[in-house]
This record gives sequence, structure tokens and C-alpha cells, in this order.
Amino acid sequence: MRPLTPADPAAIGGNRLLGRLGSGGMGTVYLARSAAGTLVAVKVIRADHASNPDFRIRFRREVEAAGQLTGRWVVPVVAADPEAREPWLATPFVPGPALSEAVGGYGPLPVRAVRILGARLAEALAQVHAAGLVHRDVKPGNILLAPDGPRLIDFGIARAEGAATLTAVDAVIGTPGYLAPEQARAGGPAAGAASDVFSLGCVLAYAATGHGPFGGGHAAAVVYRTVHDEPELTGLPPELLEPVLACLAKDPAARPTPAQLGAALGDDPSGADAEDWLPPPLPRLIAERSTRALELPAPEPTRIDAPHTPVRGLTRRRLLAAGAGLAAVGAPTAWFATRGRARGKTPPPARDLATLTLALQADLTGPGKATGQAHERGMRLAVERHNSRKDAAFLLALRVADDGGDPARAAQVVKELVADPAVAALTGPTWDAAVPELAAACGKADLALVLVSVDSPEAAMAQPEWRTVCATRPAGDHFALPVIDYLSRVRPVRRTALVEDVEGGEPTWPLIRSLQQSPPSMGTLSVHRIPVGSSDFAGAVRALTEAGAEAVVYAGTSPQRAARLARALADAGFPGPRVALQHVMEPAFLTDAGPTAEGWAFGCLFTDPLAVPAAAEFVGAHRAAHGEPPARWATEAYDAVGLLAAALTGLGEEGRDRAGLARRIFRTAHEGLAKPLAFDSGTHVLTRGRTAHLYRAESGAYRYLGLYPDVRPST
Repeated sequence: MRPLTPADPAAIGGNRLLGRLGSGGMGTVYLARSAAGTLVAVKVIRADHASNPDFRIRFRREVEAAGQLTGRWVVPVVAADPEAREPWLATPFVPGPALSEAVGGYGPLPVRAVRILGARLAEALAQVHAAGLVHRDVKPGNILLAPDGPRLIDFGIARAEGAATLTAVDAVIGTPGYLAPEQARAGGPAAGAASDVFSLGCVLAYAATGHGPFGGGHAAAVVYRTVHDEPELTGLPPELLEPVLACLAKDPAARPTPAQLGAALGDDPSGADAEDWLPPPLPRLIAERSTRALELPAPEPTRIDAPHTPVRGLTRRRLLAAGAGLAAVGAPTAWFATRGRARGKTPPPARDLATLTLALQADLTGPGKATGQAHERGMRLAVERHNSRKDAAFLLALRVADDGGDPARAAQVVKELVADPAVAALTGPTWDAAVPELAAACGKADLALVLVSVDSPEAAMAQPEWRTVCATRPAGDHFALPVIDYLSRVRPVRRTALVEDVEGGEPTWPLIRSLQQSPPSMGTLSVHRIPVGSSDFAGAVRALTEAGAEAVVYAGTSPQRAARLARALADAGFPGPRVALQHVMEPAFLTDAGPTAEGWAFGCLFTDPLAVPAAAEFVGAHRAAHGEPPARWATEAYDAVGLLAAALTGLGEEGRDRAGLARRIFRTAHEGLAKPLAFDSGTHVLTRGRTAHLYRAESGAYRYLGLYPDVRPST
């Protein structure tokens, strides 16, 4: 719990606020004392979310859903105002930790505690389902541990069984690792009561082992394993194996009902001997939190002129020009003509301005050093460009940290950056596997994390710990857009073969799913898998030829293995279009494939700045500084600095702190060189502009074809 800030109201709906229980992109949860003197948790939604009619409908649905429930193991809504400018609801305060906090901090629960947990949550789900509702997001973070038993919370995505959903038809509803297979299949059966039982089985496995049954990592990979693989239950006590496996059946009809699950977990644990169900030190933790909450005095009304402590390095002076903002990207030619040709040779203007530090965490010496170097070069040029402006309200500095592409080193580097109070925002990492570590660390520190080149699945972006993550690159499912368009309009075909190279792993899953749902030209799709450890591309080519394929899409990430497929297709005389993703578009593919690389097309999420007229001055500055044009992702990294500078300018001098920037960035629109940057205020997902591009291998090089869907059929 944190103290109230000067901007917080003194009361909401007659509930006197005592402190902050948490905050994120959706809003803030306060601890409050009701008019009757009881402690309540008040959840307040930000006004910008409430301005979205669909979001307000969803919030009203949460109030109505939770208001129907009166069972012992669910947390009901005791007051609410869904029509307020900032809608809010109040629930009884539960001082216990979430199951995720308890297991994460103190280890797995003993078997008896897991049995009681499961039986009581099964009872809660029975009450939810009896009310005609499906929770759809049963997970450790939505389960609070109280002295007498667990409490199921958060009905934000609950809905009546069989009712129409507000989400898109291809949206994944729930939390990866805890959602049922049917929730992950677009166009599949709607989530029902059995889906909640599957989620509860995942929760019980987590509570007993400390890890989910479908592993961790990239959200798309977790969802894929949930749909296709058997659960990993290593460490699960034998006496829990049968009921957990029953819950995790792929077929919803094969899962037990909540009542059957409760019976399978043992006798009714509601007797007095079950009140001590939690192992030490959890009861003591709950008691301490209860005591602290009860001892909190009601604060004095909040004063508007309460003192504010700025981030280190900020001065408390007025802006040089009232309302001054950053000009559109594309600095005056004079800056590019006069800047030093080598990095760091141009000193910043000698002005008495506050200096704000932006940080970059990148792989500069490991396997991804080319991408890391592109980030650094683009960001340094953007910082120099900003500092050269005569109307700049503040100066920028760049702190660069190399993680070498190593997980342990990445964890240590982000820890150091987060601990530095001068760092106002962090850009990076430059490799996908490091994203969860950085997202969690930055979320805890209210530090904006700007992703430029790495993947950011929408399912992961919805998780609370990712609330400060600002992804300027769209999610991996956008790879499919130029691929489908290319084979439907530019080089139209009716029969497409998908060569799924299983070693490609997580990045290819969204492409596979999209092609299965929407084959090019709405024709047919045949899938040919290359198992892990196999290199039988010749066999796959024979099979796809027999299937009458007119085009081939390589769903893999290895340039070397893609080159093997290219040679196999050439040996078989395959004449049709061949397409792959940006992961393959490396020098190694051209080298290994040789002449057989000719004509391959690639769906990518980075632009070619040489083809962007507005980027001409940036390209010139890059050539002057480094003797070559910008590499892939340098332009996007340049834009990331512009976005952060625009958000900081919009905050004004008095509000330029970490938390303010982490919120403001999602309400900032920036016209970047690579693409316009703007975000959905509710999901924080990139919303504006077209972001997918097509390239083609021609004469031993990669040629830019254009922005999807502007590529002409004659190209």
C-alpha cells in the first residue's frame, strides 16, 4: 500500500480514501473507509477509458455480474457508479495476498492447502455458473487468500453464458497459461463453464508446484502449448494428479463440473479445522496487513498546492515558451549540416535547462549486436536533434547499457537501470526473450518501457505487470497481413502450402494461425511440418507439389534452414511465389541459398528509410556520422525518442516524473518517420497507421517493394 498523492481525491462516492493499493494503465485501486466504517477497495477507472462506449459497457457488465453474486468465496460489489466521469466500484477489502504473490514469495502450498483452495474455488465457480455467468479469467492474480479461505475477484471479462461478446472474433480472452484451449481458438466454441474449470486446474497445478502446467515465456508459445501439448505436471503431488488432469482435458465435455471437482478433492473442508488452512508465514502476513489497514487514520482533504518532488535532474522553472511542443519529425537542414560527423563531437547547447535521461538496453556485443547498434545510432541522432532545437523545454541524455543477449546479464542490467532515479524511461530490449524480465521490472518501478523491434503479444500487454510497456511495433500477427495480401492480390494463388518449421518456435505461431483462418484468396491451405531435428525439406516439397500448391510460405526463423527449402524448391522446379518472414531476411539467406534466393518475398515490420521522403535528412545525418545509411530498426528507434520527448513536453515541467510519463505516453500521438505512433487508451496497443512492409530478394540484395497494401500487382 502506498500513500495518497496530491492529485488523489479525498473521497469517492462517500468512501474516505486511506491509501493506494495499486495503479496501472486502467486506473487506480484505493483502500477506503465507507460511511459505515468498514474497509473497502475502491476501483476507479480513468476517464479516457470511460470515454470508450464499449469499455463503459464492459465495466457496467462487471458491476452487474459481481452484484449478482453473494457466495462466501466471491468478492461482491457493495457500491458502484458506472455512469460517473471516472466510473468506480467498491468491494469489501481482503487484506490477504493474491495466490500469485503467496506462491511467488513463499513457494508452493502443501497438499492440504491446495485441496481446500480447490474445493472452495470450485464452490465459488458453482455459484458463478448458477448465476448464468462465466468468469473467463480464473488465474492466481485473481484469487486472494484470506484466513478462512480464498476469494475469487475481478469479473471484468465475465459475461452471461451464450451472450454476445464485445471483443473481436479473433481475440484471445483470458490470460495465457490459464485460459482453456477453446478460448485460444479463434472461431471455436465460446468459453463456457467448463473453460473456468480448465483454468482452475491450471491454478491448482501452479499452487502445488510453483509453475503453470504449460510453461512460461512468450504468450503465443504458451497458448500454442495449451492447445496442442499435454500439461507439464512435474512436481505435482500424486494425490492431486487425477483431479488436476481431469480439469485439464482438452475436450470441455470431459472435464468435471465444479461440484464433481469439489468432491474429488476430498471431504467438505468447511469445518473449524480448515480455518488454519494456510501454511506459515501467510497467516502472519495477513494479520500484519489487517493491522496496518485498521490503524490508518483518515487523511486530511487533499490540497491542490501540496508539495511535489520531481525526478532528480529536473529544475522547477517555467517552460521557456508557454505551450511549446515539439515540431513534426524532420529537423531543420541546418542541424544536419552543422552536427559533428562522429558520435559525441557536437556538445549540447549551453542552456540552463533540466536534463532528462533516457536509457537504452540492447545487445551490443552478442548475437543480435547489429540490431542493438541500429537502436543506439538512431536514438543518439534523435537525442542530438532534440537538443539542437532552440525551443526545447529540456535537454535529453542517453544512457546505453549492453546486455550481450544474455538472460542473466539482462536481468542485472535492467535492475541497475531501474534503480537509477535519473532514468525517466527505458527503450529495449532488442531480443524477444528478454521482454518479460524487463516488463516486470519496469512495471514495478512505474518506468515506461518502449519496445521498438521486439514482439509484444496483445494477450501479454493486457497483463497488469506489463502496464508500463509501450510497444511501437505491432504484435506478431501483423506479419500475416502482407503475406496474405501478396498472395491474394500481387501474386494471386488459390492453393497455398505452409511449410511449418517447428524449430522456428514462437514468432511463427501467429502467422500459422492467421493463414489457417484466412488462406490467401480465400482458397485452400496445406500444412507440411518439419519436426525438430529434421531437415527433410525435400520430402516437404514432394508433398506440397502432390497437393497442387501454387505458392509456398515458410513459417520458420532460420535463414540457413530457409535456404535449404529454397534449394529444394529449385531442385523440384517449383515455379510459384515463395514467401517468408523478416527473421529469414538476413545476409546468411542470400549466401546459403545463392541463386535460389531470387524472387523470395518477405513480410516485415520495419521500413526502408531510403524510400521515405520525410526521412531524407535523417538518412543524411546517419551517413555523415557512420558512413552508411540507417540499418533496419534505426528509424524506428529514432522515432521512439521523438515519442518520449513529445510525451515529456506534454506533461509540463511540474509533472515530468516516471509515473506521469508512463501514463502520458499512451495519450501521446507522434508523427514518426517510420509510422505515426498512437495508442489505444484501454489496451495500450498501437492503433494508427499501416505498419507492415514487403521486401523481395533480387540480384543478391533485398529490394523494398512498399508498404502494405500499396504494393502494385505489377511489382
